Amino acid sequence: MLSLNLKQGEYLTVGSDVVVQLDRISGDSCTLAVQAPREIPILRGEVLERSGGKRPDCVQDGPRWHRQEVPWNRSKAQALQAMRKLLSEMDGSNGDVQALRRQLNHMFPEVSPGCANRLK
Repeated sequence: MLSLNLKQGEYLTVGSDVVVQLDRISGDSCTLAVQAPREIPILRGEVLERSGGKRPDCVQDGPRWHRQEVPWNRSKAQALQAMRKLLSEMDGSNGDVQALRRQLNHMFPEVSPGCANRLK
């Protein structure tokens, strides 16, 4: 099975008669626009299987969880810097503060000064 990554607005063709365009992405779903001759049946897999059709062997199960990347911007970088500053001002002997600092550094590893400009 061919697997392609498309960005919003990009399209692919199947033969010379079928065009599939990635129209919209929202959360963990997308909207596809399909243009094909009326003679070519197009069914959502769920409808095919519900009406007794067999699931094609090449279809893979979707991921059990979806990790959505959070877009990084200046405001998030500033918030992270403020959290690190607050943690540094808190009592370092407190186990909760140490645990929170470890978790924050695990989720957002500190970058070297040369790489910091990419976050701004």
